[in-house]
Amino acid sequence: MKKVLTILSFLAAFPVGVGSADDDCFVPMTDWQPREAVARLAEENGWTVRRIKIDDGCYEIDGRNAAGRQIEVKVHPATLQVIEIEYEDDDHAHRNRKASDHE
Repeated sequence: MKKVLTILSFLAAFPVGVGSADDDCFVPMTDWQPREAVARLAEENGWTVRRIKIDDGCYEIDGRNAAGRQIEVKVHPATLQVIEIEYEDDDHAHRNRKASDHE
């Protein structure tokens, strides 16, 4: 029984999902940019916004890029840096982690 409690206390010291949350944003809400800033970012990149939501602590823009492709863009809430762009209309969703490649 003591061995089981030791193992459980050891496991409890680690947050759930360690290692799988590399795309999560851990930023206090007081440091977040407003949604209007996210909308401006989208406009500056030629994206049409269908929805801005919060996912894994990051902003997520659902919409279309300037070429009309359906996109999902993950944005850091404090810096507004693009973390990931996912093209939803591909057979195998193409993920692009380069912030400089805004199609």
